[in-house]
Amino acid sequence: MYRVDPKQALLEHANKQKAAGNADRELSPQAEAIIAAPAERIISGAVVVGVAQVVEALLLATLGYGIYAFYVELGQPTFYVPVILAACLLANVLFNAARAHRITAYRTIFNQLSRVLGGWTLVMVVLAVGIFFFKASDLFSRVWLAGWFVGGAVLLIGYRMGLRAMVMRWTQQGRLRRRTVIVGGGSDAETLIDQVRASASNDISLLGLFDDRIDNRSPESVAGVPKLGKVADLIEFARRTSVDLVIVSMPLSAEKRVLDMLTQLWVLPVDIRLSAHMSKLKFTNKAYSYVGDIAVFDMADRPISDWNLVFKWVFDKLVAITALALLSPVMIVTAIAIKLESKGPVFFRQKRHGFNNELISIYKFRSMRDDMADLTASRQVTRNDARVTRVGKFIRKTSIDELPQLFNVLKGELSIVGPRPHALQAKADNQLYYEAVEGYFARHRVKPGMTGWAQINGWRGETDTIDKIMQRVNHDLYYIEHWSILFDLYIVLMTPVSLVSKNENAY
Repeated sequence: MYRVDPKQALLEHANKQKAAGNADRELSPQAEAIIAAPAERIISGAVVVGVAQVVEALLLATLGYGIYAFYVELGQPTFYVPVILAACLLANVLFNAARAHRITAYRTIFNQLSRVLGGWTLVMVVLAVGIFFFKASDLFSRVWLAGWFVGGAVLLIGYRMGLRAMVMRWTQQGRLRRRTVIVGGGSDAETLIDQVRASASNDISLLGLFDDRIDNRSPESVAGVPKLGKVADLIEFARRTSVDLVIVSMPLSAEKRVLDMLTQLWVLPVDIRLSAHMSKLKFTNKAYSYVGDIAVFDMADRPISDWNLVFKWVFDKLVAITALALLSPVMIVTAIAIKLESKGPVFFRQKRHGFNNELISIYKFRSMRDDMADLTASRQVTRNDARVTRVGKFIRKTSIDELPQLFNVLKGELSIVGPRPHALQAKADNQLYYEAVEGYFARHRVKPGMTGWAQINGWRGETDTIDKIMQRVNHDLYYIEHWSILFDLYIVLMTPVSLVSKNENAY
């Protein structure tokens, strides 16, 4: 199995991605028709997984508390509630570690039941050992512990069977299908398409093929699936319509072609799989994952998916609402100061690249004179820039001018933490960012943020050299590869510190 280092891959082929963030690439009529077609009524697998976990944890907690209320005298000092919550959290962690919260797992019977019952048993063992270790047997009823264990096991079996029935129904209706494209063509792709239709028709919605070859080996239609363009077209196609999965249909022996394809596709926020149907080499079962019954190699996963999307969404909304509540006096004073000093609007709107290279309008407090505003940021703000007002200098130095972007977070266009969105014509050393830095567009695989790993490490403000923008991009890629909610929390906590200690480049 061939593996590609993401950073190295991005550096080798990033120049092929320049058009992706600069202007719409002209696509084939078939591709345009798919983009224009009404959206299918597809249920997000991430939402199903997220809701399933929350409901399961709440049911277990409710059962634990119900048994406590029935067997134990209420009103007495007790540690039951925090212990119940901790046990449910541990159960959720173990179920996730056992990969029991996956759409594919929900469709099974023995597989998911064995995993959740094994995890639940381990939770009870940990709980029992903890009670013994801390000599708390007088505080907890054995009847309660045994009742919760048995009742929890029955509840999990019933819940998982109901969940399976629901998922299977949605699967049969085609509402859990992933929008999928195939890279490759000819007879090899035809074999793959036949296998998809035979074993994964309810999991996969095939949109089309992308192939760089233009000879007889790559016809305009394969097994009724249209060829939508070249691989470079797939970047633009995925920006303009939802794509969940890319399956590369090439033999492992075609190492150069495989690497070339993968390095072009690293910038996409999608799952990338290499089909194993043409490989003569046999690997252990652990080397494969499956799309339906089709064995594939996992080449890349979308950076933030499934339950993590729910975590990050909740984190963003909670932090944004809290920040608006706490910082509203600062924002009101800033708005008044801007209006008193110079004519013009309080807010400044600017187009920037967002998630998957989509264009978004971000809000900022106006820091420049209205008649000197630079909507495209074609000219960097420098020290003692005559365009910047006195209030503007202060709010730019302290990043107060960024606070209106909290509304972008509430709208879902930005995250609290992520790569900072750059202006369309921003330059470093007279070169557009995507021209100056190889792999630049890979930073758009996640939603941009108000603050980020680059910013708290001092890479904010003016980017007058290529090295500065390269450092930003490298930090952004590091953040994407190592993302976690705790990482986000750390960045949020360190942002005020960095504004004081590392703001020498902010003008």
